[in-house]
This record gives sequence, C-alpha cells and structure tokens, in this order.
Amino acid sequence: MPKRGKGSHYYWVHPLRKNPVVLSGKDSKDAKPYQEKDVIAVLKQLKKLEQGDES
Repeated sequence: MPKRGKGSHYYWVHPLRKNPVVLSGKDSKDAKPYQEKDVIAVLKQLKKLEQGDES
C-alpha cells in the first residue's frame, strides 16, 4: 500500500525491501522515464530475492 509523501509524492514499500520506491505525480498520470527505470530495477531485485538469489 502506498504511503503519502510530501506534495504529490508516494512511497511504495515492500516487506523484502528496506528502501521505498518514491514516485511523484498524480494517479493516472504517466510516470517519468527515470521512475519507470527505478520501478523495473526494483521489480527485478524483488524477483531475485523471492527466488532466494540475493546477489
């Protein structure tokens, strides 16, 4: 569940990650390219963690 941050920022947290993913903007708006890259990187990291590969 996202937590509300300052202004239009949202902090998305996951139990396997200690650092949240911070997204700016309002709902239904397109993410910035750097935000898309951040989310993709985190999803890949989570997939590795869930499979037991922590490298």
